[in-house]
Amino acid sequence: MNIQDARSPQDPIAYSDVVAAAMQLRDRIHRTPVLTSKSLNQTVRAEVFLKCESFQKTGSFKVRGATNAILNLSPAQRQRGIMTYSSGNHAQAIAWIAQQLQIPATIVMPEDAPSVKQAATQAYGAEVILYDRATTNRETLAQELAQTRQLTLIPPYDHPDVIAGQGTVAKELIEDVGPLDLLLVPCGGGGLLSGCAIAARALAPQCQVIGVEPKLADDATRSFYSQTLQTLTHTNTIADGARTSSLGQHTFPLILQFVADMVTVSDAAILRAMFYLWERLKIVVEPTGAVAAAALLEGIVAQPQARIGVILSGGNVDLKHASQLFAKLQSRGKATPHLPLAQEFS
Repeated sequence: MNIQDARSPQDPIAYSDVVAAAMQLRDRIHRTPVLTSKSLNQTVRAEVFLKCESFQKTGSFKVRGATNAILNLSPAQRQRGIMTYSSGNHAQAIAWIAQQLQIPATIVMPEDAPSVKQAATQAYGAEVILYDRATTNRETLAQELAQTRQLTLIPPYDHPDVIAGQGTVAKELIEDVGPLDLLLVPCGGGGLLSGCAIAARALAPQCQVIGVEPKLADDATRSFYSQTLQTLTHTNTIADGARTSSLGQHTFPLILQFVADMVTVSDAAILRAMFYLWERLKIVVEPTGAVAAAALLEGIVAQPQARIGVILSGGNVDLKHASQLFAKLQSRGKATPHLPLAQEFS
């Protein structure tokens, strides 16, 4: 982490941090709705509660962690400005709260980030610096820029205040619907998963938290089962929010401690779940937002009669690209499992 990061990497992350984050966030973000569907319940033979972060400010859960981290900065850090790196949702979240608080923000984004996410980030007033995924390490670039410009780096997931903010998703869900048997959480860098697992352990100790990630970006699952941090050099999945190369120094041990299991879903399964949520439940989610639901709809995670929470993490989707994917899905009757859709439409 950058020497000017807002908190020491040695600071513990506990449920009290999630509670403190919830207090800070309550007047700044939405308490997102929890939706249910009799049709979905019948399909999976369980009682399902969908936490819809697609209805959150900036369109995803990322605004929780970004806002919590920025609110914890010192006046001097705010005045100098902030730096982050992101494929899109964290970028938008940082840009939005920075605009609200009149803090200069610089965002490192990949050139192939969805155009809708790039446009939104710029519209919030942030300076966007694009890079080539194939030739540039985003963390190194952001670190160098932060050092040169004397900016405070707020990474997209591996930061105590970010993790605590993301944990408020599960806190709200369990407060609203009561104890759960299972909680399915999408996983990229692990900020949402680790934060929600901490909250679930405190509020519903019997709840098993299961992380779900794309098969084409399965570093967290590999890390979980090997007990050793794994890194992927290439993660080509339609779930762009889960294209992180590895878990973080904070998120990895938290996931080992609080998460019961990790599973993966194919890109075809993600697209089928996304289509189901759009068509049957009328919920617009992006591919990453459908990752956890895919595990349930595909039967990868199944527990009849259970109370199951599913986090739909975001809805910032390129509609033109989504329509192409859906058209291809319908023309086949179903997506071909062995042909990665991210490659087909790259």
